[in-house]
Amino acid sequence: MTNIGLIIAGGMSTRMQHAVPKQFMSVFDKPIIAYTMEKFQNHPSVDVIAVVCLNGWENILESYAKQYEITKLKHIVQAGNVGQESIKNGIFELEKYYSSDSIVMVHDGNRPMLSKDIISDCLAVTKKRGNAIACIPCQEAMLETEDGISSNKSYPREKLKRTQTPHGFFLKDLIEAHKKAKELGITNSVASCTLMIELGKEIYFSVGSEKNLKITTQDDIDIFKALLKQEEAKNVY
Repeated sequence: MTNIGLIIAGGMSTRMQHAVPKQFMSVFDKPIIAYTMEKFQNHPSVDVIAVVCLNGWENILESYAKQYEITKLKHIVQAGNVGQESIKNGIFELEKYYSSDSIVMVHDGNRPMLSKDIISDCLAVTKKRGNAIACIPCQEAMLETEDGISSNKSYPREKLKRTQTPHGFFLKDLIEAHKKAKELGITNSVASCTLMIELGKEIYFSVGSEKNLKITTQDDIDIFKALLKQEEAKNVY
């Protein structure tokens, strides 16, 4: 069994409105994707890193891997047009090299603050239950809306979970799911967890964190900088 971190870095940064894709933007002189790869590199239970990369950025990714000593990076795969296609490209490439009982942790390339505990729990829950979706409780009041500007109905927050990544699965189950999705014409499911639900599968929760933010806006960049400074202060003192 091989434990694989499959990092999805194929986004175009449309919401960030920036020339450089967000996963390749630098924060404190280091690209976001490098921070993300380092978390898998530094976890003792992760054997292999694979990155599904935006077309045209493969050489840059390779140079970052060398610069930051990401020795576990073994595969760079071209991204698809949507997230589901990118994940499919990644897992079909992995199928060529690894056994079907390998664990694949699908993770957003622009989610660089995952902790060792998040990775460890993802692996543990996947081994025990067959899959693991990093989640956190929903703390805010949740309102339903039809028009996007008003609401007259709330939804009980205790029934909701906010999903993050990684999403852990056995490689064989991801392969089967994407083959079935093709048969059913499912082409743009939001995430691996939603795809599994669309296919009638049950999913299980693993630990997440409010710090495990997904960087999509300038506000997220500001929060990420603050978290990095906090980490640096801990290391100093």
